[in-house]
Amino acid sequence: MKLSTKGRYAVMAMVDLAATSDGQPVALADIAERQEISLSYLEQLFAKLRRGGLVRSVRGPGGGYLLARPAAETRVSDVILAVDEPIRATRCAPGSPAGCKGNKSRCATHDLWEELGNQIHLYLGSVSLQDVVTRQVRPAMFPAAMAGKPNLGAAAE
Repeated sequence: MKLSTKGRYAVMAMVDLAATSDGQPVALADIAERQEISLSYLEQLFAKLRRGGLVRSVRGPGGGYLLARPAAETRVSDVILAVDEPIRATRCAPGSPAGCKGNKSRCATHDLWEELGNQIHLYLGSVSLQDVVTRQVRPAMFPAAMAGKPNLGAAAE
């Protein structure tokens, strides 16, 4: 599963805003330059972020954008959802009684992918913009059922 450009760029821009604003509005052009994101694309994303109540705009000379609430209270999942980026791993809508197959039944792995989407949402909901800015992003906590199981990621290290 891969998060789309829309969600990734929105998070990158919001982390940049959290790191650089220092209580002063930040111009989107500055964020666009630092993050190497198209200014017109950022304008579209920030319109959604403003409607979602995550940023507020300041007009006039020295204007730009500010976080609407402290970075420690803004979750990564809030940013992704504000730009209409669903967090899911299934082909069908989460919680939908209609399945992902042509005959409306669920595929054999549906519950697996649906739970993966839930875990991703829970994890991104546990990480604030401030956590990312201060590099305090912690690993996800695995259920107790994983205790004693081999670390499959260790071979890649």
